[in-house]
Amino acid sequence: MNKSKGGIYKSFLKRPMDIILSFIAIIVFSPVMLVVAILIRIKLGGPVLFKQKRLGLNEKVFIMYKFRTMTDERDGNGELLPDSVRLTTFGRFLRSTSLDELPELLNIIKGDMSIVGPRPLLVQYLPLYNEYQMRRHEVKPGLSGLAQVSGRNAISWEDKFNLDVTYVDNVNFIKDWKIILSTIKKVFVREGINSETAATMEPFRGNRGLEEK
Repeated sequence: MNKSKGGIYKSFLKRPMDIILSFIAIIVFSPVMLVVAILIRIKLGGPVLFKQKRLGLNEKVFIMYKFRTMTDERDGNGELLPDSVRLTTFGRFLRSTSLDELPELLNIIKGDMSIVGPRPLLVQYLPLYNEYQMRRHEVKPGLSGLAQVSGRNAISWEDKFNLDVTYVDNVNFIKDWKIILSTIKKVFVREGINSETAATMEPFRGNRGLEEK
């Protein structure tokens, strides 16, 4: 298995850059985060934050924070209704502007995540990965990544994994800043928020039909 690259930047500079940028972002966006939190409380009720277990560096499980975008509506059997039903107009706005992602800055401060890296995925996906796809966990997951600036939820799972591993093999300062600047641009353009078949992104169901690497 190839090991991820990055040299001095990955080993010594990437983490300090994450901390500095995250603190700056929290200070700059704190008024926005306060307003969003109040509106979520009014429109969706509590809790304001959505917390979920995700996979991080070396498959370590951590709790990821996001602003809540869905209601807790359930059917007669107590099961949650589909995302497309529970995702409100306000929730769609938060997702399309990426405002729902702002609490992840706390994950970056804590060291669970990085500014740039493969997006952290659900814990239940872990047994479904092949060896090639597992390589996405050789680096910390990111607030944004190469897959996000290359299509986000509008591209296939296979393309996402290929882009994630491409990033793992090419971690460097210039590439990270290109991804950061591309992310800012795409937030304003609001591209690739949803897949063609789901309100957000269809779940990963394993490698049936995907070419093994």
